[in-house]
Amino acid sequence: MTRKYFGTDGIRGQVGEGAITPDFMLRLGYAAGKVLGANGSGRKRILIGKDTRVSGYMFEAALEAGLINAGVDVGLLGPMPTPAIAYLTRTFHAQAGIVISASHNPYQDNGIKFFSADGSKLPDKVEAEIEAALDLPMETAKDLGKAWRIDDAVGRYIEFCKASTPWRYSLQGLNIVLDCANGATYHIAPKVFRELGAEVHAIGIQPDGVNINLECGSTKPQQLQKAVVERGADLGIAFDGDGDRVMFVDKNGTLIDGDQLLFLIAIHRQQFLGGCSGVVGTQMSNYGFELALKDRAIPFNRAKVGDRYVLEMMYKNGWTLGGESSGHIVCTDVTTTGDGIISALQVLRAVSDFGEPLDQLTGKMEMLPQHMINVRLASRDGVLEHSDVQEAVAQVETKLANSGRVLLRPSGTEPLIRVMVEGKDPETVKQLAGEIAKVVERVGNN
Repeated sequence: MTRKYFGTDGIRGQVGEGAITPDFMLRLGYAAGKVLGANGSGRKRILIGKDTRVSGYMFEAALEAGLINAGVDVGLLGPMPTPAIAYLTRTFHAQAGIVISASHNPYQDNGIKFFSADGSKLPDKVEAEIEAALDLPMETAKDLGKAWRIDDAVGRYIEFCKASTPWRYSLQGLNIVLDCANGATYHIAPKVFRELGAEVHAIGIQPDGVNINLECGSTKPQQLQKAVVERGADLGIAFDGDGDRVMFVDKNGTLIDGDQLLFLIAIHRQQFLGGCSGVVGTQMSNYGFELALKDRAIPFNRAKVGDRYVLEMMYKNGWTLGGESSGHIVCTDVTTTGDGIISALQVLRAVSDFGEPLDQLTGKMEMLPQHMINVRLASRDGVLEHSDVQEAVAQVETKLANSGRVLLRPSGTEPLIRVMVEGKDPETVKQLAGEIAKVVERVGNN
């Protein structure tokens, strides 16, 4: 069944356009209620959480009305990180959890993600069934659902995060700056780290509905970098708007990305926790990350970009660690989805057990220079398979001589081919990327 509205990470777009409207959300709530509430007996319940963008109030009300009309009870969580909703869906034995968020996007966007009863993303088949149910006429259920607000949701999730660390684990003596992106972690992350004993200075904790991700958070870490240096902090931690991504900043103000954080978690597991079975990255993971894992005999596989594909490969391989350079890290032995706070605690545990500062630990892995060129084309059809393009790629790969890699990837939303080259010398990498880009442009515009 072909999906019309659901992408690789739910439904997302600009508020007021396409599916991101109140009337669509009303119908989506009803359709989700009919599909997800169809199995089993007894009362059905679905939880709804959201980030801090102003349109969340509107969509929360619309989804709630649709679900109640379908005969489903609705638990309202209020502003909560995406991974918290996955966790609470499991603990409340709900049929599903709904997240109203556009993650790291600006406030003008919003979206919907679903979690199944076990806290994982919905299978494609179920998403397709919900889309099909959108065409059903809305009929008021004989037994309407009810809504209730879950007042202790924040406390439950804080304790879950703290419980992901060992008994008596402490951050005592650690001076941290947190950037909560004026998003869903604003009232949670500072409490987690303070209750574990850290000295915390928090920024991005005054959401007003429109400042989510605005010049702050994991995609705009400049404020955090400045604050860490000015305060003489040991490190900084940045989350995105819905709390499923994390980036670090070392004491010098240097940004530490998802590949480097995954590396630290992996080598910590290998040295202190009985081994690391393997790590799943993506096509965009730095080649230096792959080489550093190889040097330590830790298996590594690349999935397509997107946490859905990372998780699929993790389950297929039987591995428990994976993620993306964007800071979306998944530790399935701890929780079911990417969780910025829990991932940050995994990194801090590694720092503590190694007994070395973050900047020294990240020095154990050499990040190779990357250069990417976005080539805009009249048509992408057949470009990647064209003999001239394949020959240009082969020539560059020969020049790199197993000390780098080439990646050509079509954009999912624009008429672009992304040309990326990695290698040891930044100028050489830039030059080689340009050589391929010229060929791609010539082929795609003829």
